[in-house]
Amino acid sequence: MAIETWLAILFGTGIGLVLILAWPHIRPEGVARLRAAARDSDLLEPLFLVREARIVDATPAGKRLLGDSLGDGWDDLRTALSPIFPDLPDAPPDRPLRVLSSAAEAPALDLRPEGARLHVGLTGPRPRLSVGLAAMSAVAQALRLRRATGLAPYPIWQSDSAGAITWSNERFAKFAALAESDQLFAMSPPEAKPVLRERVKIAASHPDLPEWFEVTSVRAGDGWFHYAVDIDAVVEAETARRNFVQTLAKTFAHLPIGLAIFDRNRQLVLFNPALLDLTQLSVEFLSGRPNLMTFFDQLRENRIMPEPKSYDGWRQQLAELVAAATDDRYCETWSLPNGLTYRIAGRPHPDGAVAFLIEDISSEIALTRRFRAELELCQSVVDTMGEAVAAFSPSGVLTFCNAGYRRLWRSDPDSTFADVTVVDATRLWQEQCEPCPVWNEIRSFVTTFGARTPWGRDVRLTDGRTLRVQCDPLPGGATLVRFAADPGGSRDPVAPVAALAG
Repeated sequence: MAIETWLAILFGTGIGLVLILAWPHIRPEGVARLRAAARDSDLLEPLFLVREARIVDATPAGKRLLGDSLGDGWDDLRTALSPIFPDLPDAPPDRPLRVLSSAAEAPALDLRPEGARLHVGLTGPRPRLSVGLAAMSAVAQALRLRRATGLAPYPIWQSDSAGAITWSNERFAKFAALAESDQLFAMSPPEAKPVLRERVKIAASHPDLPEWFEVTSVRAGDGWFHYAVDIDAVVEAETARRNFVQTLAKTFAHLPIGLAIFDRNRQLVLFNPALLDLTQLSVEFLSGRPNLMTFFDQLRENRIMPEPKSYDGWRQQLAELVAAATDDRYCETWSLPNGLTYRIAGRPHPDGAVAFLIEDISSEIALTRRFRAELELCQSVVDTMGEAVAAFSPSGVLTFCNAGYRRLWRSDPDSTFADVTVVDATRLWQEQCEPCPVWNEIRSFVTTFGARTPWGRDVRLTDGRTLRVQCDPLPGGATLVRFAADPGGSRDPVAPVAALAG
């Protein structure tokens, strides 16, 4: 074995020396023929490695052809290459095979099995090899685009200038089969626009067929490409929102409170009829969706709000008003020049919106004023009485007294924050009178529930004067205690216990 190896080395060295010595004597045309022969000799560009009818590896050129199909089976490889090599066998060959291309200038596909592996590559001259790779890449890209459009979850189709459909994807064909018509979308894109978006409703009715689509049409030469997206959910949401707003509008229409809702851009989006009556704003003005500043400016012009001292200050006041309403802090009472009184409240709403409520509280204010005047009148009448009067609630809290009471006992219960109870009052009275058991009886009478009988008793002050104490039950469990001077100075020894229990 060693002798044969040395003979081979010597033989190769000898041939190399011969070529080196003979190269200067070779003619130029001979060199050209050698270079042409080398250029025209077939080269092999490996593409794929297949094992057990599955693609297990690929060169960069092969990956460009298949994309993400690495790992797929022989059928996928055959489908990808069949446009250029239509004679590719249905199964991996078990012997070397060269498959010619359908194009005359394209290289051949070389299939070389080696045991369980199958090497797939392109063979041919270098120019044809590069051209063939470029052509196969273009075909593979076209196939991927065709597969992408075919698997798209929405309809895609192409139409000519007359509107006739020249191509469509699988989703379009499925919907056309459900609708039993190829004319799914009744539309004619205008010639002037390169891109058009419009909503289209399908006339056909089928449980598996969407009803509303948003179709985007893009001009492509003399025809159009159309892309339709199912928007049934969007249309249903818009319909539900519109119905909800209409329901709210019908509900607000019967409210006596004026309502104005402004969106996040401070544009009026909703108002009710009461707002028209309260603000004297026209329907045309409100329907024009004025912004919030314009709305309040118009209220000021109509004298529906207090006149500001300065316009600059008014603008600043409006900005503060909006900020307070956004934080749910705005509530004011407007006394108008026409004698009416409005309560204005601001409430924040979701998504940055704000609502203003305008309520006419003139009747409420008038009733409150009249009630306050009547209370003041009653207080004045009671204050003119010669008797000292004190009223207690069913729980024994002093709720009312007159001026005579304050003068007699030199105490003003209204000046204290804490409640004055019957215990506190009787302790005060007891300190300014001679000892007498009537105070405990008064406490029991005031806090007793049920039917009660009026009773009276004389007590003596520490200065010697005699007072007549009269306890009378009032409706609702209240009690009235009166103190009157006794000119005769008589003294009733004890009030009957039976009268207290009454």
